[in-house]
Amino acid sequence: MSALPPEKAARVAIGLNAVLAIVDDARPKVLCVRYDSGLPGLPYGPFDPARHRTFEIGLREWVVEQTHVNLGYVEQLYTFGDKGREAPAAALVGGGADDRVVSVGYLALAPEPAAVDAANASWRDWYEFFPWEDWRRGEPDALSAILPALGDWAANAKDDPGVTSRRARIRLAFGIETGWEEERALDRYELMYEAGLVAEAIRDRRATRKGEPGAPLENSGTEMISDHRRILATAIGRLRGKLKYRPIIFQLMPATFTLLALQRAVEAIVGFELHKQNFRRSVEQSGLVTRTKESVQQTGGRPAALFRVKQSALRDQAAKGLAIPRLRLGPAEDE
Repeated sequence: MSALPPEKAARVAIGLNAVLAIVDDARPKVLCVRYDSGLPGLPYGPFDPARHRTFEIGLREWVVEQTHVNLGYVEQLYTFGDKGREAPAAALVGGGADDRVVSVGYLALAPEPAAVDAANASWRDWYEFFPWEDWRRGEPDALSAILPALGDWAANAKDDPGVTSRRARIRLAFGIETGWEEERALDRYELMYEAGLVAEAIRDRRATRKGEPGAPLENSGTEMISDHRRILATAIGRLRGKLKYRPIIFQLMPATFTLLALQRAVEAIVGFELHKQNFRRSVEQSGLVTRTKESVQQTGGRPAALFRVKQSALRDQAAKGLAIPRLRLGPAEDE
């Protein structure tokens, strides 16, 4: 088979982006950059093989350049290379509109929000982008519009042999029969994208002239550049799942903390309340923390003991995460 002429050869641009997450006053936040379009996005830039010895070095360089924040703990999240995400992503990494973009995403965690002195960077509550994911005060209002709209989307595909699959995906993603599963954040967002309920879907349909663009559903979250909301949903699902099998939550905690502060941090990440007594018992029995001789006065109560994580437990590759005993039930269980 002959090679394609140079002008027809496919070009691949490699982008690097970071989901830097923290918990600040019981609010899960992510570091965002405001781009020229006015929309927020993740810190993002091209991999330069001449300058960057590794992807991670390039990532850290871009985050510092765009936000003036130095990354600490970092792990590779996922590689995003689906066809159809090229524009406007290619322009963000210095490529052409027709280039194929492969983004290497990273998840970074910090125990507190670093000071951001870049004018275009800020910490944003991630439930601003996914309001339907926060169950800490009961069923999110956004679901009262999302679920009927998804039901209409499935029902209107009468000639589509995949209509049953659509309904099954909705039931599973939103826990209608099986109960809410916090790790399915990406599944829920992708269903809303396919159904044309989020701003990114409207924007992409307009750009590709595929079907009527329509309008995004009210309370469907803040729009992000390119497919950065999909990348953020991937990170949220990964972090939520990983809490259960790795002691990663302590990357988000200060050197010493109360068990209530630890509980609030976990609740902020998973998006629902925990059973306090069961959670405390699981933490104390986990072997991951040790009680210090210090305490802190809490409003309206007795002083609370301060704990610290055992560094030996963090270094143990077999160390498990924490039990997450939920207090508030999902939609199927509430019915």
